[in-house]
Amino acid sequence: MAEVDMSQVDALADDLEAVAAKATPKVKKVVEKGANNVKNGMRADASGHASFKHFSRSITYDITHDGLGAEIGPDKDLIQGALGNLIYFGRSDTAGVVDINPPLDKETPRFADALADVAEDIL
Repeated sequence: MAEVDMSQVDALADDLEAVAAKATPKVKKVVEKGANNVKNGMRADASGHASFKHFSRSITYDITHDGLGAEIGPDKDLIQGALGNLIYFGRSDTAGVVDINPPLDKETPRFADALADVAEDIL
């Protein structure tokens, strides 16, 4: 019967666990900053419209339970938040009034650069 020395594989697994433990708090900060930036961009884009002057204040974000993701957009429980679908997507016979994509598009390269910085710091 052949025996296999798994010590190097075990050492690699330990190293990868240590990297993940070190990276997670830094990635959580990047996610939080990115979500806040997108929220602020969405609020700016939705501000100044006479028909839905309070809508921008309904735009919030929630971080996922693991801290590695976010949900950003209007909170239907806040004033004018329930108008989000109409404002962003319109109806079958009308287009939306505000484009939902520019704040996310603007943040994407900054977010990617920040994640690359985290990876570089760890490696």
